[in-house]
Amino acid sequence: MRIGYLECFSGISGDMLLGALVDAGVSFTSLAETAAALNVGARLEMRSVTRGGLAATKVDVITPEHAPHEHAADSGDAHEHGAEHGHEHHPHHDHPHHDHPHSHDAHGEHSHEHAAATAGHELPHTHAPHRSLSEILRIIREADLSPTVKAKAARAFQLLGEAEAAIHCVPVESVHFHEVGAVDTIVDIVCTAAGCEALGVDRWLASPLNVGSGTVVCQHGTLPVPAPATLALLGDAPVYADGPPMERVTPTGATLLRMLEVRYMPLPAMRVRASGYGAGGRETPGQPNLLRLLVGASAEDENEIESMAVIETVVDDSTPQVLAYVSELLLEAGAWDVYRVAVQMKKGRTGTQMTVLCRPDKVGELRDVLFRETTTIGLHWRLENKIALKREFRRVTTPWGEVGIKIARWPSGKVANASPEYEDCRGLATLNSVPLKQVMQQAMQVYLATEAAASEVPVTEQKEGN
Repeated sequence: MRIGYLECFSGISGDMLLGALVDAGVSFTSLAETAAALNVGARLEMRSVTRGGLAATKVDVITPEHAPHEHAADSGDAHEHGAEHGHEHHPHHDHPHHDHPHSHDAHGEHSHEHAAATAGHELPHTHAPHRSLSEILRIIREADLSPTVKAKAARAFQLLGEAEAAIHCVPVESVHFHEVGAVDTIVDIVCTAAGCEALGVDRWLASPLNVGSGTVVCQHGTLPVPAPATLALLGDAPVYADGPPMERVTPTGATLLRMLEVRYMPLPAMRVRASGYGAGGRETPGQPNLLRLLVGASAEDENEIESMAVIETVVDDSTPQVLAYVSELLLEAGAWDVYRVAVQMKKGRTGTQMTVLCRPDKVGELRDVLFRETTTIGLHWRLENKIALKREFRRVTTPWGEVGIKIARWPSGKVANASPEYEDCRGLATLNSVPLKQVMQQAMQVYLATEAAASEVPVTEQKEGN
């Protein structure tokens, strides 16, 4: 399995992800052709920069509205496609005005989208035109791009439009994007979708997100970071704030994470085949303004790597019967496993620690079971990596009936473990009034004999009790 891992220690934005993709080996020419295919009057520019002394790639979206900028913060940057470049203008401003000061974040992007909720009032006539969500989706649909790229980009804009609509309390059809910001964001999102397709990644993972801190200025006044659209798009992604006050995750960056269906976890065991650094627009003292992308295969390509949630709580005023009942409810609700351990709590009290293993999307449901069915008033949970061997099932026939055999294999295909299904053996033992261990042993003997016959290797008869 090919993995793409995003290390968001300094946040993420559209230009940072594009730069990381190019730095990791995606053809800049192919991305430039993708931008041209959109027919929105924009082009890409790539240059080599340094952030915190580390070499990185900076990719900018250039539109006719962009004027050449001096690179005071980027002195020494090497331009590979012309001397001019522009800041990224994203439709994250809460209104379409040009004649007010803009706050730029550490990545060199405007800190808010130019998005206007037009239901119930007209746009100021003195400002540049706006593009509706339906018009942007039409541009994507009519571009000469692969169906996969179109689908991903359309979904990203739908998510972005829904986030803006929720913020402004209007239907999504009423959300319009400022002309300049819409062009930049279209190019960012579509080119990222194309770059990710070219990279051939099967699963996207990311570290927790450094969203930054401080405030941003928008139509509604001064608001804390992350900006409203960013917060809406991030959902339940794990976030934290570190470094000097600034906006580190932009709405476009958050949209791209949703588009890629990123799962958040610590760096998994993997063999790194390529890496890339994408630069934000400015040098930030004390913390390189970079996004790092690692591309590679899982440590065991044929093994399955999953994100697993671990929920834990300690109860000291409940009976064993209640806790056993709660364990059954948790398993019925989708927990992979539930186990209980006796622990000593403060003041010498003995309590029971309940640990629940489950898929990350089950945390909310299983948390509610614990709060509803036990006396706990608090719990904690975390994400861990789960690596599992490939499994298969086979049925064998014993004198008492059929039994399933669960078989786990190494990547080479060699059997790592095989065991009879407990519930099958238990049912046959009860039905036929024979010892459970006898049913399990007989099932394994039949399985081993079948395997030996298939490989023409003689099997030594097992003695009962071995």
